[in-house]
Amino acid sequence: MLRPSWEWLDAGGLTELQKSVYSATAKIPYGKLSSYKKIAEVINRPNAYRFVGTTLAKNPFPILIPCHRVIRSNNTIGQFAGGKNLKIKMIELERNTVQKFHFKPLSSNHHQ
Repeated sequence: MLRPSWEWLDAGGLTELQKSVYSATAKIPYGKLSSYKKIAEVINRPNAYRFVGTTLAKNPFPILIPCHRVIRSNNTIGQFAGGKNLKIKMIELERNTVQKFHFKPLSSNHHQ
């Protein structure tokens, strides 16, 4: 599981709270999903789900921080900088890869 090292990432403009959102999101296993609300709970700010969404919308590290794996708690897709269709395709690609190759991602407290 990838855990970003803020020492080598240019995270100078990020607050500690934003870093916590990105760190929690980076722990979502490949092929799994979490919700904005769950990320807010993981960072000990249970009512900050909108902050989580706003932070992920500004994700400066989209290759390292898989914000496409975060959806709304009502299981709808939510927003995505690349558009909802791309988000759906990325989620489906990961799910299909997991199924096709019997890939078992590391467990996490995020996935649904």
